[in-house]
Amino acid sequence: MQRKAYVTSATAALLAALLAGCTGGSGKGGGTDNSNPGEPDAHSAQAQPGKYRTLPEPCGAVRPATLDALLPGLPQIIDEKQREKAYEGTAILTYDTDRKVGCRWKADSIAGVDHLYVDFERVVSYDSSVSDDSQAEQIFATQVAAADLPEPTASAPASPSGSESSTSATPSPSASRSGSASPTTTGSASPSSSTSPSPSSTEELQPRLLDGLGDEAFLDDQLTGSGSTSRQRKVTVAFRTSNVIVTIEYEEQPTTVGAEPDSKEMQDNARKLAAQLADSLPG
Repeated sequence: MQRKAYVTSATAALLAALLAGCTGGSGKGGGTDNSNPGEPDAHSAQAQPGKYRTLPEPCGAVRPATLDALLPGLPQIIDEKQREKAYEGTAILTYDTDRKVGCRWKADSIAGVDHLYVDFERVVSYDSSVSDDSQAEQIFATQVAAADLPEPTASAPASPSGSESSTSATPSPSASRSGSASPTTTGSASPSSSTSPSPSSTEELQPRLLDGLGDEAFLDDQLTGSGSTSRQRKVTVAFRTSNVIVTIEYEEQPTTVGAEPDSKEMQDNARKLAAQLADSLPG
């Protein structure tokens, strides 16, 4: 009886020693425990997530004063309820407001019709070896390629504002087809107009890459219609900041047949809005 009790005690002591060895590990061998919590395991390292985890409310992202500049027909709406509704804009249908949101505005005036669309997309990579930023960079590169921007020329002067690429662009077949190389102020739907640009400034208004806006950006300018009909201009400004891509589409169509919206004014307004939106992204 006493021997049986002795064996039981020895067995219990051995089990306790084995358990302590499994959980504690040796000072040299290290086992599988992480003795340096600050150092990531090379086998479990993952790409970094993007800077942005949420998106702004799109219809509230554009200031009323900016809407007045881009859509001069808004303050001209007589009915107060209709005017308030027009300023609020119309949100696009989306099933995940943390991934993609957008808003549209439209305003009619005596001079013409103006449209504005703002789109925010937060890119998330589902590949652990590809960061959100890298995934967004790939998507943005596809958008730049689809815009078919003219090839830059090193001989053209840089923009005085310094917010564009240091090289301007020469017309490409797509740019010539759009008519974006020949902006005029005749019959512009915008409340203010400027004189016709010189040849050098006309080149600077070509579709192009932009500097000083997010991590990368571009501007596209397309003119459709002929001289016998009302011509419609669409200016697109898109930029990427970390894992968020913002796209602005600004369209204007004068009521006067043969009139052509002012390219410089539309581009300036769209780029100012883009700078505001870049500052409004939640940190």
